[in-house]
Amino acid sequence: MKPDFFILMFSKGVMQRASKVSLLVGTILALINHGDVLWVGGITTTVTVKILITFLVPYLVSAYSSVRAIQSGQ
Repeated sequence: MKPDFFILMFSKGVMQRASKVSLLVGTILALINHGDVLWVGGITTTVTVKILITFLVPYLVSAYSSVRAIQSGQ
């Protein structure tokens, strides 16, 4: 990876774009994967951590993809 990878990763534009993707995709995935637990109100610490990870993964994928696209000049 180029040395400026993390600078780009935490740049305003990349973070905003990744946050939007994460909110959309994370919400859909959280409802698919944990909707039954949310519906009956059986939220535990474990479920909360899993839901947070459900939002984190699309954020990281989107941020990584954005940085690589910027680095390749696209």
